[in-house]
Amino acid sequence: MEPMARRSKRRLKRFPTYLLLYVLIAMWLVGCSDRLLLFPSRDPIHVPGATELQVHFGKGSLDVWSKKSEALSAGEPQGFVLHFGGNGDRAESGVERVADEWSDLPVEVWSMNYTGYGKSSGSARLSTIAPSALATYDELNRRAAGRPIFVSGHSIGTTAALYVAAHRPVAGVVLQNPPPLRQLIMGHYGWWNLWLAATPVAMHVPKSLDSIANGKVAHAPCVFIMAGRDDTVPPEYQYKVANAYAGPKRFVFLPDAGHNDLVAGQERFQLDDQLQWLWSSAHAGLTTRAVQAH
Repeated sequence: MEPMARRSKRRLKRFPTYLLLYVLIAMWLVGCSDRLLLFPSRDPIHVPGATELQVHFGKGSLDVWSKKSEALSAGEPQGFVLHFGGNGDRAESGVERVADEWSDLPVEVWSMNYTGYGKSSGSARLSTIAPSALATYDELNRRAAGRPIFVSGHSIGTTAALYVAAHRPVAGVVLQNPPPLRQLIMGHYGWWNLWLAATPVAMHVPKSLDSIANGKVAHAPCVFIMAGRDDTVPPEYQYKVANAYAGPKRFVFLPDAGHNDLVAGQERFQLDDQLQWLWSSAHAGLTTRAVQAH
């Protein structure tokens, strides 16, 4: 018994050291959270038919790309789509993909590079995602002059789209594989490190990127695109965001798709139908407001 008692006393004496070590590691992890969750790149990407523009943000600017849909062969766009990509994606790729998805509707797509991505100023920070998204929306809204603006997001980009939808008037929302970031980090990625690493990383996620909280106050019609074989954001976490969303919602299910798979095949026809629903809902709302104004 005495050796066991001595070992217990030694453990108790070492506990403050262990605690201090964990606190130091946790502080380091908090400082590294941006690098653990964001994967920026700055290499040039050429996008045929797209236009690059700069949006003022803080002391620098945001690198934004725009492209017209196939249906908008001439004339002015009748609506706009503001897209936010994933943590390793670029606006150049996103604007091309989303313009293709909205090809049947006369829209102009804007896609924003987060700070630290492309030619956007600064470094990649979770804390700048929400305010930079609002800055880009506000510039687009100024140019839209009353025409409807839809917001679109994939993966971590859905946090930006939901933040905008919760704080600005939008005509509709498209969310593909949306993560509730804190819950995902703790619930899906915490077990292998006994939550010692996951906890400080999750706590570093800004409240502005809480998709469940933002979804509860977002009321625009929304289309959820859900991948059934998503290992990055498993379906049960996607549904946490979808279930919290307050506005009218419809779903496009991709049962065999992974996290970054494109919408194709039969599901593409379903997406076309749901985007037409968003478009019709937005223009019905414009007609109603015009009648009420008179």
